[in-house]
Amino acid sequence: MSNVEIVVVGAGVAGLSAALAVAGTGHDVTLVTKAELVESNTYHAQGGIAAAIFSDDDPKLHAADTMAAGHGLCDPKAVDILTREGAERVREFAAAGVHFDRDAHGHMLRGLEAAHSRARVVHAGGDATGKVVELDVSAMVRANPLIHIIEHAFLEDLIVRDGAIAGVRLLVRDGETFRSADMAASRVILATGGAGCLYPYTTNPAVATADGLAAAWRAGAQVADVEFYQFHPTAMAVGEHFLVSEAVRGEGAVLLDEHGERYMTRVDERAELAPRDVVARENFRVMQAQGGKPVMLDVSPMARENPDLASFLAHRFPTIDAYTRSLGFDWSKEPIPVAPAAHYYMGGIRTDLNARTSIPGLYAAGECARTGVMGSNRLASNSLLEGLVYGRRAGLAAVADGDDAVWAPEPFLNSATGAVFDHAPIALAAPATTAAADDTAADKVWDRTRIQNTMWHGVGVLRDEAGLKTAIAELGQGLAAANAQADVNADGAASSVEALENRNMLTVGYVAATAALARTESRGAHARTDHSEPVDNWAHSVAYIKD
Repeated sequence: MSNVEIVVVGAGVAGLSAALAVAGTGHDVTLVTKAELVESNTYHAQGGIAAAIFSDDDPKLHAADTMAAGHGLCDPKAVDILTREGAERVREFAAAGVHFDRDAHGHMLRGLEAAHSRARVVHAGGDATGKVVELDVSAMVRANPLIHIIEHAFLEDLIVRDGAIAGVRLLVRDGETFRSADMAASRVILATGGAGCLYPYTTNPAVATADGLAAAWRAGAQVADVEFYQFHPTAMAVGEHFLVSEAVRGEGAVLLDEHGERYMTRVDERAELAPRDVVARENFRVMQAQGGKPVMLDVSPMARENPDLASFLAHRFPTIDAYTRSLGFDWSKEPIPVAPAAHYYMGGIRTDLNARTSIPGLYAAGECARTGVMGSNRLASNSLLEGLVYGRRAGLAAVADGDDAVWAPEPFLNSATGAVFDHAPIALAAPATTAAADDTAADKVWDRTRIQNTMWHGVGVLRDEAGLKTAIAELGQGLAAANAQADVNADGAASSVEALENRNMLTVGYVAATAALARTESRGAHARTDHSEPVDNWAHSVAYIKD
């Protein structure tokens, strides 16, 4: 094993922030990324970064909006850190040269998005905020001599010895093949992003296969709130399910059914600017009512303020404009078809306020982590902010913590009532593997399409007991086969990255479905048609491997 002390896995905004924080203390750090440095969920994020940096705003107002969107399951201390330190981080990155959009006088532009009480969302490149931030911040990382980058290295598993992190096991690309490599580390920061590829309709890139979350689970870390997956209400219903940003509705676009009738005004007083879970569910219901046909997004109301609508759309939303036109749509003249798509994971590896997990030496930040700021529904444009804030906290803690550092997670509570609860534990035994010598194991291994369809129908936008039980049984069988195949490969056969990704998705899908079945209420992004109302005294869910 090579002698590496701190390893960051993942190169989105959380991983980059963590690496910069470690290097800022004068320590070396190794940054491992599954693909190229800039390929991450961050790169594909359009909406922007929410930050209370304007004179008519305050972090406390931002915190209140975040808590309201989270439907009672946000941790107030975590949210306070997010909004206070988030404003500081955005100012720092702006001063460091990140190219946020500005007016002719050099003032940062801002937009209003769903469930925000102030226009506080800053953008870069119009609707390409994530891309600009990723490119600008990754350039800072590449320029730092203390940060050592390993690209095309897949996290196969975490190495744990005597109950503490000892390193990472990687598959590193070597030409056209991959070679296994163990890397020693006393501190590992997971910033591996989300799990959108669990579903057939997702705004996430192909790298979002739940790798860090699954590895942490196998290593014995607690995971929390994994039943809460946010479905973005408006992804293109054709092509590559390209995200049509929240900001489009913020500028005035409306949703129409197949008859050209606007329906969100009947559902919520905020109409199209209601929280994402509300809009996504209604879009899904309307689609069901019209035989699966997509709903339509109409931008024509913007013409009242922007008479040259085509020119405005090309300037304000250049990426979306180019993509819709590439599919043959002129959205300045006609509505475009949209549908809900898996977008962001609120649950993940449970951490404390300094990104420590329940395994000594292991930290998590960004979408793979459950920090407490998202609750049951993420407020629009808080995701990049969370990566900036908690990625930095993870890096600083990894440097400062001694071997006697204590994991001190916030107690779970319902922030709507202020009541503190014990968590609802879900102790799961990993589905048993078939014998390693079973020659039929490979035939039982699921492909990606089967995983995605099972998750979409059983653990998707709307859920019920029967569908969840079916999904758990089927995903358990798929996971057992994947584990059996992994056991066979552990004896010397080569594993493919895709097979390991599928195993990770089966792992997380199985745990998520089990948590969703246990939560017999509807809250935030978790919608049960057989338990349609929230339960005031419902705790969080924490899942862990049964001893």
